[in-house]
Amino acid sequence: MQFEKRDSPVGTVAVVTMLTNRIEDTGDFLDVLASGASDALVLKVEHLNPAFFDLKTGIAGDMLQKVSTYGKRLLIVGDFDDVESEALRDFIRESNRTGRGVFSNSLETGIAALR
Repeated sequence: MQFEKRDSPVGTVAVVTMLTNRIEDTGDFLDVLASGASDALVLKVEHLNPAFFDLKTGIAGDMLQKVSTYGKRLLIVGDFDDVESEALRDFIRESNRTGRGVFSNSLETGIAALR
């Protein structure tokens, strides 16, 4: 796994630039979060198990709860404009409102939205 570190208003941001394996569950996520050694972690949509986006699995909620528990922030970069699930759209909207877990189409816009 490789990271690119950036400074931001919320502290150091670790942008994941390469992962050997996709993040399948909360345990994998915690490994990446700890390895990033930063205030915020940036992942691309393709770094995540597709089940993350099925809210019934609980993976997304668990990961964002860990982010909050450990006082970190998470930015997920990808195309969220065509999300069909109303529940997922609401989850993304609420996450973006709080600024701890941000879903954004661009890295720069997402980093600016972290709180």
